[in-house]
Amino acid sequence: MEVVALVTLTLFLGGLVAFVAFALGKRKEELREEAEQTSECAAEGSTAKGPAAKKHKQEKQQRGRKNKSSQHNFSHSLLASSLKGHNGNVTCLDFSSNGKYLASCADDRTVRLWSTKDFLEREHKCQRANVELDHATLVRFSPDSRMFITWLAYADTIRVFKMCKKGDATMSFKAAAKDFPVKHKGSIINIGIADTGRFIMSASNDTNINIWDLKGQILASINTNQMTNSYVAVSPCGRFVASCGFTPDVKVWEVCFSKTGEFKEVARAFELKGHSAGVHAFGFSNDSHKMVTVSKDGTWKLWNTNVEYKKQQDPYLLKTVPCSSSDGSLAALSPDGRVVAISDGCNVALYNASSGELEEQLLGVHSFEVTDLRFDVTGRFLACSGDKAIRVFHNAPGYRAVIRDMQDMLKKAQNEGMKQRLQQQISDAQKALHAATLAAPVQ
Repeated sequence: MEVVALVTLTLFLGGLVAFVAFALGKRKEELREEAEQTSECAAEGSTAKGPAAKKHKQEKQQRGRKNKSSQHNFSHSLLASSLKGHNGNVTCLDFSSNGKYLASCADDRTVRLWSTKDFLEREHKCQRANVELDHATLVRFSPDSRMFITWLAYADTIRVFKMCKKGDATMSFKAAAKDFPVKHKGSIINIGIADTGRFIMSASNDTNINIWDLKGQILASINTNQMTNSYVAVSPCGRFVASCGFTPDVKVWEVCFSKTGEFKEVARAFELKGHSAGVHAFGFSNDSHKMVTVSKDGTWKLWNTNVEYKKQQDPYLLKTVPCSSSDGSLAALSPDGRVVAISDGCNVALYNASSGELEEQLLGVHSFEVTDLRFDVTGRFLACSGDKAIRVFHNAPGYRAVIRDMQDMLKKAQNEGMKQRLQQQISDAQKALHAATLAAPVQ
């Protein structure tokens, strides 16, 4: 009996020692993690305090979980390239007006500039602008392609970066001395710069839109009266600001300036009415003469907006097409208005704008929901983001539409010189289409 009691006591003491050792090790690990988190918060305390620090901690933990996932692979015959350089998830894209650059921002505290001439190369080099003690959620080029603006996640404001070419042809980036003042109460959903260079726009998810001058002074504020804003953008022509949201319409305002450049007013221009549910997003053609909208009602609509709205002429509907859409769906219209792109989750669909025919369906493009979707200024490429990579696609539906249009023109042409030019252009477009649809490797 004494032997049994001794063995039992020995096992009990051994288990107790093991338990204490485990508990001490666990507590030591927790203390180490707390120290690391305290150190990180202290380093960033100048811009992230209180709720902002908590928000930063939560987002950092989410990024950590996402970053552990394996790189998403995707392949498609129209895939021109996958741009991989960010260490975080890409939230916004923008093409420069000179067609030379694609800017992207991510939660890795960088904005990266990619050369569009490298899209078809094996190597895709990028230049990096660091966002100190913060990260940018939105990025937009200035009309002269010499600077860009960003929206800062924690500071809740606009920061301007100037781009300067160095002797070795690389870029240096310098942030402006002061950020814009904090004016929004809701979360920001978009920013933009007018192509005229006369104003900057910022919009939040409540009902507020601010119009700024280039020095950070408020020119005007717009209340959209749509309960919530889901998407707001500046038109490519730089005259209009449009918004959509909970209501089944799109509201468009003209930002008016005098002939000498002084701001006058923001005036209601026109509305797009026809959807039966709230509108997710919209897109303009390059000349702002057409717009595309995508709605919760499961359709996209194409509109002619080249109207005399000052004479009370309303835009008129050109096409209504059923489509898959969900909260967060985006819409893009090619610069020439020939192709419509609609995102739904991590998928993208390409339609012929004239016929409404679905031409390409790109499934599982990203591992997360598409965060941005836009055509380049030439209409050759469509770029989208949704995880750490940027997918760049050949705009094959655009080539097909151009070929069809020129073939129709050829049938009507009577001048021999015109016929020869059209035949040459058709031949060039067919070659470009053939090159664009060659099989792409897994990216």
